[in-house]
Amino acid sequence: MEFEVKSPILGFENITKMKLEKIDDIFMKLTNSSSSSPAFTLVNPFVLCEYSFEIPTAIQVLLDINEKSKNILIANIMVVYKEIKDSTINFIAPLVFNFDNHTMAQVVLDITKYPQYNIAEPISNFIKGNEL
Repeated sequence: MEFEVKSPILGFENITKMKLEKIDDIFMKLTNSSSSSPAFTLVNPFVLCEYSFEIPTAIQVLLDINEKSKNILIANIMVVYKEIKDSTINFIAPLVFNFDNHTMAQVVLDITKYPQYNIAEPISNFIKGNEL
């Protein structure tokens, strides 16, 4: 499914449309709609841990999120390494998708307000043995 980027992914400010593909219940793939790069592996954070934050008002307005919005997805970018246990997840800059109007944005959380989240949290902190 294609999404209009309303607030860019940091470092990729020129990308205006991204395609989201579900891999399974945990992983997704996000790619540039008009090129082969960038491509990101996304993870559903709620499968791994308790994760909550307040979507800033500006992002809510950009994505037209309100109390009636039902089809919102939160995902985090994962840096994948050869050994999955060495891969890291960025919990500080989640992606918010509104399936109702096919828009998306990246939110950068204030680390003073959310000190429990890290920019490169090892996935091994959330898995036991070979769960993934």
